Amino acid sequence: MDNNQFTIVIPCKNEGINIYDCLGFICKQKGIGNTRVIIADISDDEESLNWLYRAQIDYKYSINIEVIKGGYPSKARLEGSKLVDTPYILFLDADIMLLDKSVLNIISGFKGDLLTVPFQTEKGWNWVFRLFDWFQILSIKLGTPFAVGGFQYWNTQTYWDLGGYKEDELFAEDYSLSSKVKPKKFWIHKSNGVFTSARRFKKKGISYMFWIMIKSYLNRNNPEFFKHHHNYWK
Repeated sequence: MDNNQFTIVIPCKNEGINIYDCLGFICKQKGIGNTRVIIADISDDEESLNWLYRAQIDYKYSINIEVIKGGYPSKARLEGSKLVDTPYILFLDADIMLLDKSVLNIISGFKGDLLTVPFQTEKGWNWVFRLFDWFQILSIKLGTPFAVGGFQYWNTQTYWDLGGYKEDELFAEDYSLSSKVKPKKFWIHKSNGVFTSARRFKKKGISYMFWIMIKSYLNRNNPEFFKHHHNYWK
């Protein structure tokens, strides 16, 4: 894997041990040596800050960690992306665990515009993500690909050509951007080793989460829709 092929950008706020574990799994990736990882952080609790500091110490010989000021996910990703000088950017959330040690090595050979992966989660909740997979395939057929911001591997030039993340978008900013990609340039890498928690579905409810996906699609050409949080951050 070419360590200058991509930069990883991670938005972070009060993630506790999640950010430490996330970075730990990155360090275990094949060929990851000294890859640049930008963490756009606005944590304000001591525990999270301590875990982030510990990660910088423990992993400094495996990856090149840089911490900058972040914000809401869209602003955090934007600020991180401004510093990227590699051909590709991987936007990764702090609660994404790369259990498959070869996933980054494999996707580093991708030559399209945007790549994502399916997610595995806690026992009893995987069916929700499999249902989301169906919605994702449907989005491609409808010409508006949906890649969750938790794992978006972008061609950097395409990312900027499409406008990049917009800091005033507070809701479904990942779909707002990924929907602009040409379906033929979008790819879903079928890894079974990318894990995330089901906390969003547990907190907001399954019906709400799928309803916002439908609303996002219906408002895909309405920029103002994405500038309101729609109670998502409450």
